[in-house]
Amino acid sequence: MNTVADKKPRLTTSAMIASIAGENQRTTAAPFGKALVQYAADRPEIVGLTADLAKYTDLHLFAQAYPERFFQMGMAEQILMGAAGGMAKEGFVPFATTYAVFATRRAYDFIHQVIAEENLNVKICCALPGLTTGYGPSHQATEDIAMMRGIPGLTIVDPCDALDIEQAVPQIADHKGPVYMRLLRGSVPLVLDEYEYSFELGKAKMVRDGADVLVISSGLMTMRAIETATLLAKDNISVAVLHCPTIKPLDEATIIDAVRAKSRLVVVAENHSVIGGLGESVASALMRNHVQPTGFQMAGLPDAFLDAGALPTLHDRYGISVEAFGNRIKDWLK
Repeated sequence: MNTVADKKPRLTTSAMIASIAGENQRTTAAPFGKALVQYAADRPEIVGLTADLAKYTDLHLFAQAYPERFFQMGMAEQILMGAAGGMAKEGFVPFATTYAVFATRRAYDFIHQVIAEENLNVKICCALPGLTTGYGPSHQATEDIAMMRGIPGLTIVDPCDALDIEQAVPQIADHKGPVYMRLLRGSVPLVLDEYEYSFELGKAKMVRDGADVLVISSGLMTMRAIETATLLAKDNISVAVLHCPTIKPLDEATIIDAVRAKSRLVVVAENHSVIGGLGESVASALMRNHVQPTGFQMAGLPDAFLDAGALPTLHDRYGISVEAFGNRIKDWLK
């Protein structure tokens, strides 16, 4: 059986860590690192910690700007979270960075017991969320949101692009309590500035309206949803995109209003397993509030250990590339 991937040129192994930016898409370099450096200029309580991954979480910019406020903890994620909690108790606001798989799988108990139970002011910012690396299940954090949603009082943020990240950094810093933010690093696409969008912690916002389909999305799937909406418009399919950068607490009121506004297929799109993420959160909110959409589908990653390989190939395979996502919507509309 031929797939979308079969029709494309063979990719090299470098594509396993390729940027998620599309061809000719505008990007911003290291938006997280730059935003944190800027915010921390007159905030001496801001400190940065990492588990041997400063360069790969863009925290190296903070280390260069404020070496006396940067702490390299080595490849020891549990110590990273424990130290961040201790610093928070002393009045600092730690930004702790690592890969999402290492924070959630290796240091979950420390986040739960040391940081969240005491409502400490720690900001956990983690690169390689979902399917943003081709190095297989050991590095693909496809279940991180599901794990973190279960921790009481923990705010969860899944930004779409460079603008989202830049604006989220000061807001999560000012928020009192622990935050888990999925982090896009390196050359990050810039998309939302074209839609008069601004990040607001805890709020979902309509990026574009449409009559046939309402896509409720987070993270990189919002940029994919916008591109898909443009693609499907050529087939006279009108797609609305509601961006939900804050997964917890979820902006249920805005979501419910959007679903009730028009009779249209509702699709929840996320760079995460269909188990325990945004899709199930939205479904739960609709059921509890007795809201029944015309149709409901979840366009997330499968409940499986995903393959290793080139990212473009994997995104096609698992239905989160623009072309594959568009085809899924067409099939659901049938």
